[in-house]
Amino acid sequence: MNKLLLVEDDKSLALGIEFALKDEGYEVATAESIEQGKRQFEDSKFDLIILDINLPDGSGYDLCKYVRSKSNVPVIFLTALDDEVNVVLGLEIGGDDYITKPFRVRELLSRIKALLRRSLVSSAPESKLESGYIEVDTGAALVKKKGESITLTAQEYKLLLAFMRKPHVLIKREEILKEITEGDQVFFDENTLSVYIKRLREKLEDNPREPEYIVTQRGLGYKWNKDVN
Repeated sequence: MNKLLLVEDDKSLALGIEFALKDEGYEVATAESIEQGKRQFEDSKFDLIILDINLPDGSGYDLCKYVRSKSNVPVIFLTALDDEVNVVLGLEIGGDDYITKPFRVRELLSRIKALLRRSLVSSAPESKLESGYIEVDTGAALVKKKGESITLTAQEYKLLLAFMRKPHVLIKREEILKEITEGDQVFFDENTLSVYIKRLREKLEDNPREPEYIVTQRGLGYKWNKDVN
């Protein structure tokens, strides 16, 4: 049974979401503030976190940063802040998806299922991929740069595999979107993809401004620019 953490200060909304999640078979823990969310996160292991942004004791962005410093557990932002700046910021700091209020419960459940599925260890036949100083153990979903482990979110890991499995092949943006979402109706557009690629470069490249691994073919797409063994 997957265990989810819901951080939402609107008690009536939280109660409705909790009921829907439990009805789907999930175990659910709730919190109404950043501090409560931190305590829940430290005390238990969660498979996914649903996080409001406007909380009584601060911003959910700060809680996401805290979670990201310790874990790559999928994070879905659930908020009334629907302008592009807030969406991009949420993804930049490590969010995996962003749902704006009001929303349909079935949409939330669909996105949760999609993220949980993509966060599972890859079932691909190869067990290791190596390219330059990047190593990926797909059996354990571990990524290393120059021998040091680096933490990727579920979406970043999926994106990395999409590139490394097609070295030196130009991949169009729409093809990348289709592959990493696996056809699910989730919040993903070309601007979102740019955010993920920027974030992945910051973790993989020595100089993200002059990438050696993920290179841009302007107006066409991207490609992994190194051999993969």
